[in-house]
Order: sequence, then structure tokens, then C-alpha cells
Amino acid sequence: MTIMFRRLLLLSVLSLGGLTVSAVAQTARPAYVTHGDCDGVAATAVRMAEGFCLGLVWQRSESEGPRMPRTLFELPDGDWLVADLGSWDAGRGAIWRLSVAGGEPHWTRLLAGLSMPHTIARGPDGRIYIAEMSRIFAFDPDHPQEGQTVIPGLPDNRLHDNRHPLSAFAFQADGSMLVNVGAPSDRCLDAQGRGRADRQGRCVEGDEQAMVRRYAYLGDGRWSADWTAFAMGLRNSVAMTVHGSGAVYQAENSIDLDDPLRPYDEINRLEAGHHYGWPYCTDMGAAMPGWEARQARCGQRTAPVSLLPPHSAPLAMLYYDGAMFPELRGRLLISWHGYRRAGGRIMAVETDAAGTPLTDTRARYATYPRGSLPYPSTAPAPRGRILTPGWNAVSGQHPMGAPVGMAVARDGSIWVADDRNAAVLRVARAP
Repeated sequence: MTIMFRRLLLLSVLSLGGLTVSAVAQTARPAYVTHGDCDGVAATAVRMAEGFCLGLVWQRSESEGPRMPRTLFELPDGDWLVADLGSWDAGRGAIWRLSVAGGEPHWTRLLAGLSMPHTIARGPDGRIYIAEMSRIFAFDPDHPQEGQTVIPGLPDNRLHDNRHPLSAFAFQADGSMLVNVGAPSDRCLDAQGRGRADRQGRCVEGDEQAMVRRYAYLGDGRWSADWTAFAMGLRNSVAMTVHGSGAVYQAENSIDLDDPLRPYDEINRLEAGHHYGWPYCTDMGAAMPGWEARQARCGQRTAPVSLLPPHSAPLAMLYYDGAMFPELRGRLLISWHGYRRAGGRIMAVETDAAGTPLTDTRARYATYPRGSLPYPSTAPAPRGRILTPGWNAVSGQHPMGAPVGMAVARDGSIWVADDRNAAVLRVARAP
């Protein structure tokens, strides 16, 4: 039994027995109770797909470590960089270094005072890049204070004024950077619930936002100061990935209707110059509430490749290329962060050789605590496997999962950041 496992087991016993104030109670977060082993990491009680287990690497219990871990990046020495949102206020974010040598998590804060940091990725020049709310900068973990801004001037959104403040990016094969710039509102409505339109019937908010921008690569860690609108009509593209074939895919968080059954979230294939519907159209081409059909012109928008469950809130996607799970090779992993009944899941979507997600019609999606609901009968729905079918809240065992960023480790395990429960978890082969 590792030291970390004994500590977590003691914490769970005290929490369940009510003998003292647990560290989890101090942070008002429900605990992941652990028992047994998940490939060398203390196993959670989360019910997984057959052959998989979910291990708890770390959960915040006192003052050490990130408050809202969002994304992860593995370093050559086995340590991890973790982007910490901190809170939904500017200047509260950080970049941490996590070492798990010897089974004990150890945190070192490398940068503080950041505004909503999100994506961490290695660039075409071998350097590490990080997206902050209004910029993207180069980063050296060994000299963290020597960063260099490479993409300045991204919209300085603030959640209380704008709805989608996070920057995110992905690199194309030629080194060009595709950058998410989220929509400034939910669906561009006035106080009466009507579309805020100009004389041509177009949303007045979306000229430089609600899109993915393309910054051309100039070489030597430099990008053009000018950008082009690569894909438009996208509410929130923090989940974005580029396949080896060059195909670009995005998972869309659709609008925030109170109706739990609509609208559906989406998987889109992004192509240069295409418009994907925000704020006019939703699902496979229905006009959004507040916009008339003649304004929406949904027939002229590019339809999704696949729907996703309503309010599932996809926040990350990547192609699995590890060795631990041969059955997942080439599949598209998507994290569903949503707090409603379809969220709290990781799905492995089947794909073809070009990375295209495979779909079915007359499909259903699972809901918590049990059961399922149908997709629209003729609409494409993702074909694949839910890796975390039991990540709903179970009293005394574990909270509902809130997966955000994922990363495939060198050993093929899948590391996951859970921001709502301040945890880092690891999907591995079940013993």
C-alpha cells in the first residue's frame, strides 16, 4: 500500500465516520474515496467501462495545488504542467508543475497572476505555448519568468461582461495556429429576446468573435500579426483538434436554453470560410429562438458532422495514440463537462482512417442516474463507447465528474483534469 493510498484511505474513513473535520470539508468539495489499485494509483469507485479503471492522482485537500485544474501537459521527465483557471476572474490563474515521483504528488507554482489560462501545447519549434485570456505566449518550465508573447491582442473578455472568455488553440501541419475566440454573448439577443441585428439581419456582435482565427506561421517561433477568419459562427471552440490527415474538428457548446432536452451540442468539421450557425441556427439546422428563419438562413450554414447530447458541454477532444489501449487507437476522445444529466462523461468516438467521426441514426444517449433518451431519429449521433458510464455523484463514494482537459501519457494512460472537484485523475487498464 503506497503512502498516498494510505493517506487517501484515512481521509475517506474520517470523512465517512464523521470523527473530525476532513480536508475535503474544509474546501467544501465532495471527496473521491479510494480503495484498491488502478495500475499503481489509488482506485476510485467510479464505475468504468469493462477493462478500464479510474485512479486518483490528486485531489485538493488543503492549500497546495491548483484550485481549478483545466488542462495538462506531460514533460519529458514525467512531471506535468497544469493550467489552473483559479476562478472566473482575471488575474487569479496559475501554471503549476506536478511531480508524482514515488507516488506522492508535489506541486510547484511556476506562474501566478494569469487571466484564465487554458491550452498548453508544444509548438512547431519545440517550445511550449500557453493560452491566456487575451494572449498566447511561449513558456519554458525551467525559466518560467522569461515568457514571450507570440499572439497578442486577443479579446480581453471577462465572464461577467462576455460569455466565453477562454482562449484555446491548435497547430496545423504547417505550424499555423488556429485560435478560438468565443462568442461575446449566449445568442446575441436584446432585452426583449429578439436578435440584435443590423439592417441586413445579421448579429451585430460577431464580426471579430464567435470564430476560429488562423495565424500564419512565419518560422522560428513567430506568427503573423494579422489573422484570417478560418471558421465562423462558433459559440465556443475550446475543444478543437487537428488530425494527422489535416482535418480540423471542433466540439461546440451550444446555447444555454433552460430546456434540458435542447439544444444539442455538436461535432463540427471546420473548413476555411464556412459558417457554422451561431447565433442563428442550432441542431441540424433549426432557427434559434429569437431569430426568424429568414434571418437565420440555416440552409446556408454548415451542418454538424454529429450531434452530441444536449448540455453535455464538450470541453476537450483529442485522438488517442497510446499503447495501453489498442482498442482505442485512432478514436476521438471527448470530455463532457456538463453538470446536467448527460454530462460527466468521457466518450471514445469511432473514426475512419481520415479521423472522421463515425455516426449512427436512431441512436440514444445515456442519462444519470439511469436510463437513456433518443437523439432526433434521422440526425447523426456519435458511434462509440462511454469510458465513464458511472461518473454520476454517489454519496460517500465520489462526486459527479467534471472532466475538462485530457492528455495521453507516454505509457498510454489518459490523464484527466476535473476542475469542479479540484482533482487530477488517470484512466488506466483495470487489474
